[in-house]
Amino acid sequence: MRKTFSVAAVLAMMATPGFAQNYKFVIVPKAMNNPFFDFARDGCQKRAKELGNIECIYKGPVEHEPATQAQIIQDFITQKVDGLAISVADVAAMTKSIEAANAAGIAVITFDADAPGSKRIAYIGTDNKEFGVQLGKQLLKLRPDGGKYAMISGGPGAKNLAERVDGVREALKGSKWTEVGGSPTFCNDDPALGVQQMTDLRTATPDLAAIVPIGGWPMFAPEGFKAFASKSKKDIDAGKFTLVVADTLRMQLELLNEGYANALIGQRPFEMGEKAMDTLLAIKKGQKVPQIIYTGLDVVTKDNVAAMLK
Repeated sequence: MRKTFSVAAVLAMMATPGFAQNYKFVIVPKAMNNPFFDFARDGCQKRAKELGNIECIYKGPVEHEPATQAQIIQDFITQKVDGLAISVADVAAMTKSIEAANAAGIAVITFDADAPGSKRIAYIGTDNKEFGVQLGKQLLKLRPDGGKYAMISGGPGAKNLAERVDGVREALKGSKWTEVGGSPTFCNDDPALGVQQMTDLRTATPDLAAIVPIGGWPMFAPEGFKAFASKSKKDIDAGKFTLVVADTLRMQLELLNEGYANALIGQRPFEMGEKAMDTLLAIKKGQKVPQIIYTGLDVVTKDNVAAMLK
């Protein structure tokens, strides 16, 4: 006997979890060898599991390669995924990729690093200018006497990193701190290169009073960072050489706790991953979303690092 269902019954069944619309959302980092993005991936996957009707796909270039990132996004456009959350490695290249996704009807948001002039719908992450300001303020608080300082950045084409550099300079403007020539250096998100650049900066300017990596890259190679900092440990302990570093991953907190750095200013990548899924889902449901969603910052020093580690 053939069963028949009313329209109301069919709609009711479609509203149940088994009939819910399933979506494939992709989170595309700048570089998969950067552990910062592992936390964004974890937040994305956790939230996708909670929502139940979302698959979180995590894929990006192994290293910081804007051309590879653009190709990966083109592949996902061809696959007709439902949404993309991109940490923009190069604004110019990614603006074109976002336009291509938009033309294909794929919802695009950015996280961590933005492309504000593009057709992305929203940005989720840190207020990067304020991030830089907080790094500079922390250095000024620790060392109001000033001196020579240098910054280490990631990729020269990343707008979020340029904003952080501007923020540090703004915070230190008019103080007794002066930036050395050749700053910032660019490590292209390579932890080993970041450590090497710290060594090179210290060698080139023996009276260098501080280094401010505006991303956590050197600390993402903890043994290399520890080896570098050990050579300057007496100066760090005496307040003659200061390390204020961006991000608060666990290995960074441990290095700070052991006295190999003076302060950390941290972002919230796990929350970025969670909010990326919520935002893409809201867009697919036709809901309006904020263009800018800031996830906040954490200031960590020797006074609260133990609590953060817990």
